[in-house]
Amino acid sequence: MFIKLYEDNPNQKEVDKVIQVLRDGGLIIYPTDTVYAIGCDALNVRAVEEICRIKDINPAKSNLSIICYDLSNISEYARVDNATFKLMKKNLPGPFTFILNTTSSLPKIYKNKKTVGIRVPDNNIIRTLVHELGNPILTTSVKDDDEVVEYTTDPELIYEKYSDKVDVIIDGGYGGVEASTVVDCTGDEPEIIRQGKGELIF
Repeated sequence: MFIKLYEDNPNQKEVDKVIQVLRDGGLIIYPTDTVYAIGCDALNVRAVEEICRIKDINPAKSNLSIICYDLSNISEYARVDNATFKLMKKNLPGPFTFILNTTSSLPKIYKNKKTVGIRVPDNNIIRTLVHELGNPILTTSVKDDDEVVEYTTDPELIYEKYSDKVDVIIDGGYGGVEASTVVDCTGDEPEIIRQGKGELIF
């Protein structure tokens, strides 16, 4: 399924179709405020395992990241101290992934690493989907085999490449080419482990 959604006013009927796919354990490709990403209901273990298989990720050795609607329910999925919460509040929604320690409410597949990446992208399409689903959405970038263009930006080209691997591809316009800035908040001080789009405000 190839669905066009507009960030300023996502069509509810189309949104409902995507939500149904997610609830059924399906996989989607969607825009963020950085690059296009592939995801599923983050609490559906079989769907998460399928994405790890497609991306050739070992969940025991890789940081899995989830998208939340906002910071209000973040403590359900990750341990956040006051300093980290303030840092996140200053920078989110935005192009950042914050690595935090997981809580027991995330499925076991996340607990192998004991950490989870948290994103709240500045993109109304994916945040609407998270809000309507009521669960976070797993997120991992759509990487391109072409070394020149690391992240595929054209939804139609993404469709050609991934239509047999995922259930829905959302056309939200051209995507970016720069990934999020990754901030590890599991130590004493926050540490930028990958500088991407966005300058962190301390």
